[in-house]
Amino acid sequence: MSRSASSRANRRGEPPPSPDPLPSPAPDSHTHLDIVLGERPAGDEHGEWAPDEDVDAEVAAAVAVGVSRLVQVGVDVPSSRWSAALAARHPNVLAAVALHPNEAGDGGATDDALAEIDRLAALPRVRAVGETGLDRYRTGPEGWAAQEASFRAHIDIAKRHGVALVIHDRDAHGEILRVLDDEGAPERTVFHCFSGDAAFAKACAERGFVLSFAGTLTFGNAAYLREAAALTPVGQLLVETDAPFLTPMPHRGRPNASRLVPHTVRALADVTGVELTELCQELTRTAERVFGPWEGPNQ
Repeated sequence: MSRSASSRANRRGEPPPSPDPLPSPAPDSHTHLDIVLGERPAGDEHGEWAPDEDVDAEVAAAVAVGVSRLVQVGVDVPSSRWSAALAARHPNVLAAVALHPNEAGDGGATDDALAEIDRLAALPRVRAVGETGLDRYRTGPEGWAAQEASFRAHIDIAKRHGVALVIHDRDAHGEILRVLDDEGAPERTVFHCFSGDAAFAKACAERGFVLSFAGTLTFGNAAYLREAAALTPVGQLLVETDAPFLTPMPHRGRPNASRLVPHTVRALADVTGVELTELCQELTRTAERVFGPWEGPNQ
């Protein structure tokens, strides 16, 4: 399934109800509001034309359940520009910008595109370069060299601008670590939608990386993720939606949104044994350590 087709599938069905609010604020460290809300012509999925009031309502619904800090993530030049513009005007949102590894594998990591990501990464409310990395699932071997070259370029951009690196890793655990060890990982490196087992979590945690868990943590067949989360130091954990994808139980298969983060936070509290309020506070501290404060200049 193409990314566009997948995004349309994740917008089908009735949106789930909001869960009970969290006892203390927690972040959504990775969301795609442009895909959640966007309707573009000719098969494009990103929401440059989503009205500001719709975006604001989506953010307000998250804030109402205690999800007051969102990281809006770009995957190509248009969505990265949109993400940066949203963060510049919205106090609850910071941005990450990048060319997705599958975009790179399809030839999208041109010099001009990388130069634009470099330019956007310098903006005050852009606090991460990502999602970048390697994807051995959707991109075939013919695109792997281009993916790796793009990944290395993104690592360099993140380090030069002093911002976090947000990694997309699909079926490429060892290769990701090889590139990070070779290039030298940025001080703040996040594995978005962590998908490895306990051994891989240990290897990442030993390197100081932050592991961000999505709704997949709640799936019945994801015991390996729960084991990985349980052994990760609490100060190296984050939560995310990857909305509109990876909707947590009990709403798997319906459209995801930042306001559903509490389901994953509560599951993570059960897995780690950390009291819920304390976990929310730890997640917020880690988010601000990785991405910096949400309060501050919007220009």
